[in-house]
Amino acid sequence: MSQHRNALRKLALSSVLMAIPLNAAFAQEAGAVADRLKSLLATQNMTLAWSNATGDASKIVLEGATVTVVGEDKAFPIGKLTLSGVTDDNGGYKIETISTEAYNATQDGATVDISPMTFGNVRLPAEGATDPLASFLMYETANLDNFSVKIGDKQAFQMSQVHAEVTPPANGQAMTFTGAAEKFTADLSLVEDPQSKAAIEALGYQNLSGNVKFGGSWQPSDGRMTISQYNIAVDNAGALGMTFDLGGYTLDFLKSVQELQKTMAAQPEGADSSAQGLAMLGLMQQLTFHGATVRFDDASITNKVLEYLGKQQGMSAKDVANQAKAIVPFMMMELNNPELTQQVTTAVSAFLDNPKSLEIAAKPGSPVPFALLAASGMSSPKELPKTLGLSVTANQ
Repeated sequence: MSQHRNALRKLALSSVLMAIPLNAAFAQEAGAVADRLKSLLATQNMTLAWSNATGDASKIVLEGATVTVVGEDKAFPIGKLTLSGVTDDNGGYKIETISTEAYNATQDGATVDISPMTFGNVRLPAEGATDPLASFLMYETANLDNFSVKIGDKQAFQMSQVHAEVTPPANGQAMTFTGAAEKFTADLSLVEDPQSKAAIEALGYQNLSGNVKFGGSWQPSDGRMTISQYNIAVDNAGALGMTFDLGGYTLDFLKSVQELQKTMAAQPEGADSSAQGLAMLGLMQQLTFHGATVRFDDASITNKVLEYLGKQQGMSAKDVANQAKAIVPFMMMELNNPELTQQVTTAVSAFLDNPKSLEIAAKPGSPVPFALLAASGMSSPKELPKTLGLSVTANQ
């Protein structure tokens, strides 16, 4: 019997002794992953801090986590940051999910509630990796269920089902991304300014709802950045959509911008920042303009505005529209561009007669350096529309 007891004691002691180095290894691994995450965020001008790192090689919890953005004195409290499904990746790490905990804060009568945010398939490249994107924290999905702001006990703003999907660049292909805020609501009855409140009530937009959608691509090798969709749609009002196409948005450009941000943030308050302003202009000259569009699709707001303005002036909505159409050619005369003036006049007239869509497009025949755009804007602003290939169309 005593032999069995001795054997059990030795087995228990062996288990404890084996667990000591194993636990130490887990703690070391948790600290290494946390430190790598911190160093990658630092390259993007964010400082991550925490009070304690616990867990093992597969799940790590950073307690008391905060993030401070360059230029901000106050750290944003994250609370508990959980890293799940951590595996080795050629000296770096792959993480299935990084998630925050819910956030709630009240100040000056306003309460902000943010549900837990989750990032999926996060990659932390190894220090010194040759991958051009090794200094960037990359993720493939991001999700936020709810973000809301209350004034007193009233819901002033809410955004739900916010998500983004990213396909990292590989084999020379561009990175692609899409995302949306599937629904947002806003209570404009809380607006206090009497004039604004009266206009909102007259138009019938005390409570707004809508959605936001975006998508695009980025090629790190040549810096081609395309925002193919950025749409904000408001139900029973209209939708504003924008696209952009730029060149020169390279990794070197991004790093230079980040360094300049650090320099500007380090400047004492009230210090002369003209040198940094010139440096930013110099950086912007590395970019080239390929094209852009701004488009509005009407969903009843135009006629409502015309009717509202008509009542304010004792006129009909049609009279207000005709008055606006008559003013447009005189507003365009300063540009001394008859062709564009005709385009704008025709487009605005067609839109006001039958509000469907109005689009402004800039599509130069070949990419235009920002330096040339800046020079043209200062020396001969009347030539700028031609340089940009500007056009205005309606109901197309």
